[in-house]
Amino acid sequence: MQIDTPHEKPQATAPQAVEGSQDLSSTAPGQLRVIKRNGTVVAYTDDKITVAITKAFLAVEGGTAAASSRIHDTVRRLTEQVSATFKRRMPSGGTIHIEEIQDQVELALMRAGEQKVARDYVIYREARSQERKRGVADAPAVAHPSIRVTKADGSLSPLDLGRLQTIVREACEGLAEVDGALIEKDTLKNLYDGVAEKDVNTALVMTARTLVEREPNYSYVTARLLMDTLRAEGLGFLGVAESATHHEMVDLYAKALPAYVDKGVEFELLDPKLKTYDLAKLGAAIQHERDQQFTYLGLQTLYDRYFIHKDGVRFELPQIFFMRVAMGLAIEEPKNREERAIEFYNLLSSFDYMSSTPTLFNAGTLRPQLSSCYLTTVPDDLSGIYSAIHDNAMLSKFAGGLGNDWTPVRALGSYIKGTNGKSQGVVPFLKVVNDTAVAVNQGGKRKGAVCAYLETWHMDIEEFIELRKNTGDDRRRTHDMNTANWIPDLFMKRVFDDGQWTLFSPSEVPDLHDLTGKAFEERYEYYEAMAGYGKIKLHKTIAAKDLWRKMLSMLFETGHPWLTFKDPCNLRSPQQHVGVVHSSNLCTEITLNTNKDEIAVCNLGSVNLVNHIVDGKLDLAKVEKTVKTAVRMLDNVIDINYYSVPQAKNSNFKHRPVGLGIMGFQDALYLQHIPYASEAAVEFADKSMEAISYFAIQASCDLADERGAYETFQGSLWSKGILPLDSQQILIEARGQKYIDVDLTESLDWAPVRARVQKGIRNSNIMAIAPTATIANITGVSQSIEPTYQNLYVKSNLSGEFTVINPYLVRDLKARGLWDAVMINDLKYYDGSLQQIERVPQELKDLYATAFEVETKWIVDAASRRQKWIDQAQSLNLYIAGASGKKLDVTYRMAWYRGLKTTYYLRALAATSTEKSTVTTGKLNAVSSGQVEGLQAAPAAEPKPAPVPQACSIDNPDCEACQ
Repeated sequence: MQIDTPHEKPQATAPQAVEGSQDLSSTAPGQLRVIKRNGTVVAYTDDKITVAITKAFLAVEGGTAAASSRIHDTVRRLTEQVSATFKRRMPSGGTIHIEEIQDQVELALMRAGEQKVARDYVIYREARSQERKRGVADAPAVAHPSIRVTKADGSLSPLDLGRLQTIVREACEGLAEVDGALIEKDTLKNLYDGVAEKDVNTALVMTARTLVEREPNYSYVTARLLMDTLRAEGLGFLGVAESATHHEMVDLYAKALPAYVDKGVEFELLDPKLKTYDLAKLGAAIQHERDQQFTYLGLQTLYDRYFIHKDGVRFELPQIFFMRVAMGLAIEEPKNREERAIEFYNLLSSFDYMSSTPTLFNAGTLRPQLSSCYLTTVPDDLSGIYSAIHDNAMLSKFAGGLGNDWTPVRALGSYIKGTNGKSQGVVPFLKVVNDTAVAVNQGGKRKGAVCAYLETWHMDIEEFIELRKNTGDDRRRTHDMNTANWIPDLFMKRVFDDGQWTLFSPSEVPDLHDLTGKAFEERYEYYEAMAGYGKIKLHKTIAAKDLWRKMLSMLFETGHPWLTFKDPCNLRSPQQHVGVVHSSNLCTEITLNTNKDEIAVCNLGSVNLVNHIVDGKLDLAKVEKTVKTAVRMLDNVIDINYYSVPQAKNSNFKHRPVGLGIMGFQDALYLQHIPYASEAAVEFADKSMEAISYFAIQASCDLADERGAYETFQGSLWSKGILPLDSQQILIEARGQKYIDVDLTESLDWAPVRARVQKGIRNSNIMAIAPTATIANITGVSQSIEPTYQNLYVKSNLSGEFTVINPYLVRDLKARGLWDAVMINDLKYYDGSLQQIERVPQELKDLYATAFEVETKWIVDAASRRQKWIDQAQSLNLYIAGASGKKLDVTYRMAWYRGLKTTYYLRALAATSTEKSTVTTGKLNAVSSGQVEGLQAAPAAEPKPAPVPQACSIDNPDCEACQ
C-alpha cells in the first residue's frame, strides 16, 4: 500500500499501526485493553485506529490537498464507529484481541463504501500474516539459561533470547546472502553473565560489521541492529516506549513525533512554530520502513553528528529527523503547509534528494542557519579589512565555509597616503584570517573554514602562492586556511603563447578588479604600456610560464592554491549586468557577485542520480518530479535562513541564488555498466546534467509564476533568453576559437525554455555541484561526481572506522563465481584495485577502475560536458597518477581549454608510487617519495605531493561546509 505518491508502492503498514506498546501498569480499572499477538496486554486508545485508517487512505488516495479534507473527516467518523462498537460491547472494560480491532476497521471501511481502501487493507493484513508465519514478527520471550543482563538500575534479568532473535531477523529481512543465525551465534559468544544491557546491542553491531567485507549487505544489517539502540534511546527519552522492534515503529513514529516536538520546544532546541503543524497528519505520513535503507556508515554519521540531543541523549530518530527538516523548510509556506512538509519529507527520506548539511543541522531550530557558504570582497582600507575579518568571524560562528576575495588590497611596498608609509601587503592580514578561522569554530562543532582568492596580476601573487609551505617565515604562512588563484584568460593565453606577464598593485590599477574578457585585456595591456613608460611605480614583469610552473609546483607540494578561472565565471554569469564574480567559495562550485554591500550566499542540495536510474537508464519523469520539489525547498531556504550579517541578507533576497547539484554519479555508471573512462560516461555526464538543468530552470520559472521573479531579473541573461548553454558562445567570442574547445550539442527541446525564462525566473542562479562528502555517506552513494576511491578500504571519520566495499563489484564477481576469501585477500593486498588480479576479466577491470586508474582526461571531459548546462560551477577534484610537471601542465591547460570555470583539489601520486597498484601505503596521496619533473628549474629539495586534505576529502570528510 502506498502512502505518498500514486506511482510508488512502498509497503504500507497501516494495520499494524493499531498495535500498541505502552505498558499496562498505567491502565485504569475498567479501561479497555488490547491483547497483542505476542501475548502482551496494552491499553486501548483511539489514536492508533486513527493512524491506521489514515495511512490506509493516504496509501490509496495520496496526500493531495484535495483529498486531505475528505480523508480527515472520514477517518474521524470511522474511528468513532469502531470505538463505539467496543465500548457498546464492553461498557465496564475488558480485553480485545488485536485481530478483532482490525476486523472492525475492515468492516467499517466496507460499510462506508470505501472498497478500494478496504481491499488494500485486507491485502496488507494477509501479507503481514505470511511474514509472521515465516518468523519475522514478534518472537516469544525466551530466557537464556546462563546469561543475565544488568539493567540501568543495576538489577539483573535473564537475557531475552526471543527479542534478540526478533531484532536479528528484522535486520536481515529482505537482504540476500546474510545469515542471521551466524550473527546470533557469534554475538552470544561475546556475551557474559552480568553484561550491561547497552552492551548487548553493541555486541550485535560489532559482530555484524566484521562481516561487511564478506558481503556488502551486512552494512545494512549492521545499521538495522544499530537502530535498536537508537530506538531505545530516543523513545525512552520521549517517554513513548522503553524499546521497540522495527515493525512496532509503524505505530510509534506517529506517537513519537508530537512528543519530540514538545521536548524540543521545551528545551529551546526547536522553533515553537513546529507545534502549530497538524502533527497527527504528519505522523501518519512517516514511513518507518525507510529506516531499513541506511548503511552502517550513513546511520552512524546521522547519529553522531546530525541528531538533536539534550545532555548527550539523542532523542531524534531518522524519520523524525527528516520530518523535522521538512517541517522547517515548509514553515513559511502560505498554503497547504502540511502537504508541502510531507512532500519535502518524502523526497529527503527516500534519498532521492538530500539538502546540504547546514540545512539538515538547523532546519526547524531556533536559529535556522541553513546556507552552506558565503563569499565576500575585502576593501582596500584598514577599517574595511578588519570589518571583513569581523564578518568572517560572525559567519564562521553560525554558518558554513567562507570565500574571501583579497584582490583589492594593495600590494607589499605600495604607498599609503594616510601614514606616508608603505603597505605590508595582503599576506599579514591573511595570517589573521587564518587564526580567526581556527578560533571561531561554531562552539567546537566543526573547524572554521575559509578560502582566500587573489588575482594572478597582483604583486603579492608569488608570496601568496607559498602561503601553505612548511618552510620559511611562519609569520607569513597560513597552515589552516585554503587559497586559490583567480586567473584571467589573458594570463592563460600568455602561458600558451610563451609570453610575458606583468604584476601590479591594485592601488595603481584599481579597475582591473572589476573588468573581464576583452575589456580586461585592453585595460591590462594599456597598464603594461604605462609601466613601460614609467607611469606606474610598482610593477614587475616575469615570464608567464615561470609563474605557471610555480603555481603547479606549489599545488603539487602543498595542495594550494587551487586554480580557478575568472573569465568563464563572469562571461557566462547570468548576473553580469549587476556586478562581478570576484571569487568562488570554499569548495569552488559557487560563482556569485560580491561587493562591499553584498556578501553572496550559497544554498545547496543534491539530486541522488542512483535513485533515478530505472531499468538501466535515466528516468526523466522522476528527475522532473524530484527537481521541481528540490528547487522549491532551496528557494524556501532563502526566506527562512538566519543571516548573521546584513550584507548577506541583502544579497540573498535581492538575487535569490541556489545551487542544485548531483551525487552518486559513479554509482549511476555502475548501474548502467559504463566505465568512468569511456565516451559513454562522458555522454551520460552530458545528458544527466542537461536533464537536471532543463527541469531546474523550468521549476524556477514555475516559482516565479507563483511568487514573482527575483528583484534584479531585468537585464540578466535570463531576461534575454540566454541559457547556460547559450552563454558558451559569449566565452568563445571573447577568447577566440584558438583557446577553447567545448561541446555545444543538446538533446532536449530548449526553445520553449528560452522563451519562458524571458518572462521571469525566481532564482538568479540555480545549479552548482558541491562535494557532498557527508550527505553521500548518509545516503550510501558515491560522493558528487567523483570516481570510486577504492573498491575495498577502511574509511575513517569523526564517527569512527568503517569498512567500505563496492557492492556493485561484489555483485558482478559473484555472478562470475569469483567472489571468495582469496579475492577479498587480493583486494586488500592491492589496496582495492583489480588491475593486477589476473583472474578478473578485463571488462570488470575497466568498469571498476579506481580514481587513480582513470586517466584525468576523462574527468575533465565529463566536467566540460556538464559545465555547459550549469550556471555556476563544479567542485572538481583532479586525480593524477604518475604525476610529473608535464602531466600537471597538460591537465590544467586542458581544464581551462575545455571551458571549466574552476578546479578543486589536486590528488596526485608520483610515478614511483604506482608500482604495486595505485598506492603503496593504503592511503591515497600518502606518498613518501617521488620526483616531479619540470615544475621548477632547480628544486631545492625533492618535491612530494600534498597529503589528502582533511576538508571535504574522500577518506576523511570532516568538513560539512558545502555538504
